[in-house]
Amino acid sequence: MDVKDLCLGALTYGDATGYDIKKFFENTFSHCFLAGYGSIYPALAELTEAKLVTARVVPGQGGPSRKLYHLTAAGRKAFLAKLGNTMPQHKVKSEFLVLMYFAHLLPHAQLDAILDQHLEEIERQLELIHAQERSSEACSSGARFVNGFGKAVMTAASEYIRNHRHALAGHGTAHPTTKQARARHKPAHAASRNRGYTNA
Repeated sequence: MDVKDLCLGALTYGDATGYDIKKFFENTFSHCFLAGYGSIYPALAELTEAKLVTARVVPGQGGPSRKLYHLTAAGRKAFLAKLGNTMPQHKVKSEFLVLMYFAHLLPHAQLDAILDQHLEEIERQLELIHAQERSSEACSSGARFVNGFGKAVMTAASEYIRNHRHALAGHGTAHPTTKQARARHKPAHAASRNRGYTNA
């Protein structure tokens, strides 16, 4: 799914402004889907042009007028079709884990700062989920499942970091040298040649 699909999904809960949809993303999907504020309005513009949503101008509350978006019947049909055709993949892209993989190259102070910052971000995400659980949008069984899943994953991640960060303290001593790494792979290459693999 992309930003346009989730805009349609957000509008199944009722008419909303671009700002409302942004808050919906932040409160509901921040732990599993990243959508920048700048990507929401272009998505809504494309959906409006495709007649999947309509937009009308309404007076702002003590400020400028705003566009209120409404999901059309065609938009609801398109979103339901997307739900039916989406493969339930669980994609994970984590720069944090990339940094941890190369922890042996990081100074101790920087490594500690990264770990502390990530723990703080987990706590912030958990607070957002708790706030979402208290809102009316969390009344569906699906919303409760997503919130519970997010809490379980993040709580486990936080506990793992706290319980194992000490193992990174001596990270410099366990890193194999290039010579050791080559020696480690020699038997595997030899075994491959013995099996007759020409590309080994």
